[in-house]
Amino acid sequence: MTTQRLKILTLGVALATLPNLLQAQETTDGDAWVSDELTTYVRSGPTDGYRIIGTLTAGEPVTVLETSGDYSRVEDADGDTVWVLSRELQNVPSAQEQLPALEARVEALTEELSGINDTWETRTAAMTETLEAREQRIAELQARNAALEGETEQSRAIIRELQARLDTQEEDLLMRYFMYGGGVAGAGLLVGLIVPHLPRRRRKRDRWF
Repeated sequence: MTTQRLKILTLGVALATLPNLLQAQETTDGDAWVSDELTTYVRSGPTDGYRIIGTLTAGEPVTVLETSGDYSRVEDADGDTVWVLSRELQNVPSAQEQLPALEARVEALTEELSGINDTWETRTAAMTETLEAREQRIAELQARNAALEGETEQSRAIIRELQARLDTQEEDLLMRYFMYGGGVAGAGLLVGLIVPHLPRRRRKRDRWF
């Protein structure tokens, strides 16, 4: 996310500074352009005393052949050689020549920015969709967890009930064992008390004939 924003910011800065960068480029020796601010007169010689023989259009490219005093002898695009004041020349491309390059660069940057924007929107949509899916999954897991907790509590209640019933049955069983043992012991005691008092049968004497 941060990388995409940084790239967009960098391209924006490039668009804003592109004209200055183009103006700052150094030209090859001998190349020059008539100043953008005016259409200048040209003379047949290197002083103000020579007659004016024509004009050069603002921004027109020329080739500087030599310099003499305040004037430079230049050759225009048609191959004509004239003298023009050196201060009316500039050593960077004119706005007229920069414009097509600037327009092409702006168009390229605009397309690149559009592509970045489309990519960004696609990634944002994908991340949003993923986030929604994760939130839905989390909600499902939370509901499942709540249901499991309810089932667990029910199971604990059943276990407590069964444990209570088991404890009660154990107490009943112990009571029965106790009563049974007590009954057996009581019966034995009673028998032990009665038997000694029972009459004994006398033995018959043997008779001799």
